[in-house]
Amino acid sequence: MALVAAGNLVVDRGSDGAGSAVRIAGSAFAPIAGESPPGLAFDLVARVAQYRLDTAAARLARGERGRRQRRGARRREGERFGRLPGGVSRATLESIAACESGGDPRIISSNGLYHGKYQFSVDTWESVGGEGSPARASEAEQDFRAALLYARSGPGQWPVCGS
Repeated sequence: MALVAAGNLVVDRGSDGAGSAVRIAGSAFAPIAGESPPGLAFDLVARVAQYRLDTAAARLARGERGRRQRRGARRREGERFGRLPGGVSRATLESIAACESGGDPRIISSNGLYHGKYQFSVDTWESVGGEGSPARASEAEQDFRAALLYARSGPGQWPVCGS
């Protein structure tokens, strides 16, 4: 008796090369219908195994491309928003963000008026060049725009957390 397996598919071929049967995921053996040549069942398993390998390799390749694209986007984001304007320190911004939102860049206030890590109103966000919802912007952009606002207007923009 010879066994060949591919994932959940197992093919059992009798020692004389005839009487092939197929078992899927631990179920009972079921004979392959019809008078198939002895190698047909083994060919089926080989094809299934190759298909699974090919699809797994394709998924891995797509994943690696996606990782490279995300790394490139983060690098470009860092180049664009990495330097904080106006001499504002990261420590100052981190202190404000911790107080305003717990540092969560995606948070939106319960009344829906304030968004993101620094709890910007949409009007204030737009006044420092932001577009759309601050909570949808990258964390680097939120830091940059908060530094712009701090340099322009001081800590009073965050009456509780800026002092």
